[in-house]
Amino acid sequence: MVCELDGAKPVNSFALVSYIPDPLGGFLDRLRQELVPSCLLHSHVSILPPRPLNGHADEAFGRICSRMKQVNAFELHLGDVEIFENTAVVYIAIRDGFEELKAMHGLLNAGALSFEEPHSYHPHITLAQDFPREQLHELAARAARRWSEFDQKRAFPLEEAAFVQNTDRNIWINLGHCPLSRVPATL
Repeated sequence: MVCELDGAKPVNSFALVSYIPDPLGGFLDRLRQELVPSCLLHSHVSILPPRPLNGHADEAFGRICSRMKQVNAFELHLGDVEIFENTAVVYIAIRDGFEELKAMHGLLNAGALSFEEPHSYHPHITLAQDFPREQLHELAARAARRWSEFDQKRAFPLEEAAFVQNTDRNIWINLGHCPLSRVPATL
């Protein structure tokens, strides 16, 4: 996400994400900015989508790190560009690792982090959102063309997650990182 606050004030909105390493992450960052130039977020997969916290951030972070020790690191393999029609979001599907992410979400969506989400949890990598709805299919087609040009590995190891907090300017702050239980085999 972004670490420079520039006067922004933290708000009660937290998430748990795993950033996508380069070269895949860099490609996806550039693609996101090409599709929605105002997007400043680093490419990531959300494990716990944004939610208010019912307690203290330090306690929640400690609980996350404790529970993450129960989860072995694993690989995520990316699929095709798809869309969520009802929310006008263009995303890349998770081909392998989808069920593992759902299990992590179930394990961590408890206690101070418990939240009834407006949509059922569907792991993915967002490419474009917050744009005029009439651009949805055009942006999805452009994203699919650009994604087809990426000729490197479309997979990455999920070895740690970042606990992040939003601000009143929609700038996300990294509060800390928690490793998963062990490092997976090399891709």
